[in-house]
Amino acid sequence: MLLRLAYLGVTNAVAMLRLLPMSDREKDAEILALRHQIGVLERQLNGQQLRFHASDRAFLASLLHGLPREVLRRMPLLVRPDTVLRWHRNLIARLHAAQSRPKRGGRPRTVRSVRVLVLRLAGRIQAGATGAYTESCSYSA
Repeated sequence: MLLRLAYLGVTNAVAMLRLLPMSDREKDAEILALRHQIGVLERQLNGQQLRFHASDRAFLASLLHGLPREVLRRMPLLVRPDTVLRWHRNLIARLHAAQSRPKRGGRPRTVRSVRVLVLRLAGRIQAGATGAYTESCSYSA
């Protein structure tokens, strides 16, 4: 997924560089052509659900998360604006979960002073158990 996301980022950066020398009229024509293509795709889907790759969801979410909902609702998207916002929330939650995950797995180490105390008490119990405890537990017939 990470490789695909990097590929999408690079290809879109190149596409943005291609837009620099274009006039506003050319950009508007390209936007209209893309909107028409989206309309054709929506008609061909006939209400079927469209599946996006995880990298596509991450790219769209990061690209569109800064726009207000009103702007998102006016844009011709293949998904609802609420879906894009949900994708962004999930992306941020995954990033936060990955960053807050403990570096070491398993149980945390015991404090050294507690470990020394436990070992000292265990040594005392073993030393005391050799005599009195075994004699008091023996059965007489």
